[in-house]
Amino acid sequence: MKQVVQNYKSGELALLDVPVPGCKPGGVLVRTAYSLISTGTELMKVSEAGLSMVGKARSRPDQVAKVMQSVATNGVPATYRKVMGTLDSYTPLGYSLCGVVEQVGAGIDDVAVGDLVACAGNEHALHAELNWVPKNLYARMPDGLAPRHAAFGTVGSIALQGVRRGEPQLGDVALVIGLGLIGQLVAQLLGASGVRVVGVDPDPVRCALAERLGAAACGDPASAAVEAAVAELTGGHGVDQVYLAAGGGSNQPVELAARLCRDRGRVVDIGKCRLDLPWNAYYEKELDVRFSRSYGPGRYDPEYELEGRDYPIGYVRWTERRNLACFLDLLARGRVDVEPLISHIAEFDDAVETYRRLKDGGLKAVAVLFRYPGPVGDTARAVAPAAVAVPAVRRGGAASAPARSVEAPVRLAFVGAGNYATSMLLPHLAQRDGVALSTVVTTTALSAANAKRKFGFAEATTDLDAVLGDPSVDAVFVATRHSSHAELTRRALLAGKAVFVEKPLALTEDELAGVLAAVEESGNDRLQVGFNRRFAPLLQEARKRFGARTGPASLRYLVNAGRLQHGSWYLRQGTEGSRFVGEGGHFIDTASWLVGADPVSVYAVASSGNEDPQVVLRYPDGSTATISYVTTGSPGFPKETLDLVADGKVLRLDDFVRASVYADGGAGRKRWVSSRLPRARDKGQSAQLAAFVRAVRTGGPMPVPLESLVATTAATLAVRTGLVSGAPVTLAGA
Repeated sequence: MKQVVQNYKSGELALLDVPVPGCKPGGVLVRTAYSLISTGTELMKVSEAGLSMVGKARSRPDQVAKVMQSVATNGVPATYRKVMGTLDSYTPLGYSLCGVVEQVGAGIDDVAVGDLVACAGNEHALHAELNWVPKNLYARMPDGLAPRHAAFGTVGSIALQGVRRGEPQLGDVALVIGLGLIGQLVAQLLGASGVRVVGVDPDPVRCALAERLGAAACGDPASAAVEAAVAELTGGHGVDQVYLAAGGGSNQPVELAARLCRDRGRVVDIGKCRLDLPWNAYYEKELDVRFSRSYGPGRYDPEYELEGRDYPIGYVRWTERRNLACFLDLLARGRVDVEPLISHIAEFDDAVETYRRLKDGGLKAVAVLFRYPGPVGDTARAVAPAAVAVPAVRRGGAASAPARSVEAPVRLAFVGAGNYATSMLLPHLAQRDGVALSTVVTTTALSAANAKRKFGFAEATTDLDAVLGDPSVDAVFVATRHSSHAELTRRALLAGKAVFVEKPLALTEDELAGVLAAVEESGNDRLQVGFNRRFAPLLQEARKRFGARTGPASLRYLVNAGRLQHGSWYLRQGTEGSRFVGEGGHFIDTASWLVGADPVSVYAVASSGNEDPQVVLRYPDGSTATISYVTTGSPGFPKETLDLVADGKVLRLDDFVRASVYADGGAGRKRWVSSRLPRARDKGQSAQLAAFVRAVRTGGPMPVPLESLVATTAATLAVRTGLVSGAPVTLAGA
């Protein structure tokens, strides 16, 4: 990949080919769409690199002090080698960007592959095609926000933290000294807070821009117009806050601040300017001088930035990550407008020339963006259709169903005894004739003991190998968290057990391939996934009443999924997959069962990031099914409603409580409505479990063919591919 680097000793700038960073735990790998050049901080660094050694020393007295300390400790030769080695090395540039998540590291559950994020950090949000960014230095983009605007996230957070340090109140008057990029953003943020702003800058173009974006008055620092505007707006008392967003070696900004600030006002230093405070002026007004440290609390704390340890919101309301998310929200809602600040957008390949023009003054700009090659942009682009292989099911030569006595009870082992297993599976099995609950396996001893006591398991253990090696166990139920389903299923199949695994079967194409490899190796295809809705008695009856069809069908499935509680493990997308990957197989399986075929293509778009997908499935005969999976609906509305239309007939299902079928027959209109409301919603768990137990006991076929389970899983995974590519995904046989 390419990255902008600089040699601080020689001043050389280069677009260097460097290795792609690894995706470490606790962060994400982001492919950059736009990165922002800080025309203040970065250009200062570029200019310093062009100075002589004496000039560099004069510009960084803090570093000179460190060198002198090293001389006293380590001696001149060692210090010289250390300093020259540091200077004569490539260093990165950049600290504010927007991009798309390309890979998610372990421990990350708040974003998924394909999500757009804004990133911060002078070690992590660099001018590079790919960056690894730790958790507390990125924030997901709100809907509708242009990626080039989100690239302002870091500098916006710097401005926002400066405003917070000033503690403005409605009706205040503030003075912003320096109307570069940070100053322009500070002025807009103050305006959004109900503060009237007077701006100061020697550049009349920047003054005019700030006024156009809402400042009450702007002018040159030496102009009498600035003092007149302050006097008029404050009744002669002076401004409530002064924000120093200027750079350079002049002491004029702090002197002007003292002159125009009211008694006991606040002066906030955001930029890097000279701060020789005139003692009398600051003492007589008892001015409160404050510093704003970059993006906010957490900055320079490695435990926060690198290890992802957040500060409790009750103690630290606005951390640097929360500032970043807040600024993005303000952009998305139009409270801050950065489009007029963009002076130039350069292609990333022209980075070195762009820096040269900025340094030499050939390009005068408030904000400059680099645009990177790739599929992310501000307008829709034509994208080539993607394809996902549906793995072929290949069975080995071993016996498909092991011989057993039909009269003997079916001995079941459970791996996992969480909420779903104990509420929706075990109650249907515990009292069923011909079933013996043999062993329950959990990761903690107490949960196993509780399940044993409540449901009558013969044994409770934490040793999975002992269960898989027990020849008396006929079938294994996998009811653990999603990330372990595929591996546990694979191991149980290889051990010769029939397997009932809760959805999803797999979180990735590789996991699905691993399960099928176990089927081929062992010859054991005795597998059922917990797609229970096709077994619901009400839906079964409605399908029977609907009857056969001759023409294509159109199916609409609305899933009013609702919000998850904070802290739910379902939200851990980095390890447990997206919510739709976890649940979507239910609805795809139901649609395919009603249509009577497996889908051949998937098209997916999202209305809320990648959380609320709208999925369109196409079937071989031209039938289509649209699944709307939403989390923003009213909790009072039914969770699942379904309509199937074909051949002049309509099947309607209302949340497994009521069903109806409308048809135009030869004798006129006919209508069937479920005769009575069921006592409770029956989504088919009991009937599915009965079918599975019967198949294990008799050696007959599994309730759902393995090919159908694989097709449904592949289609569910294709939704993620479609959300990333923005194109239809063809499901092709492998």
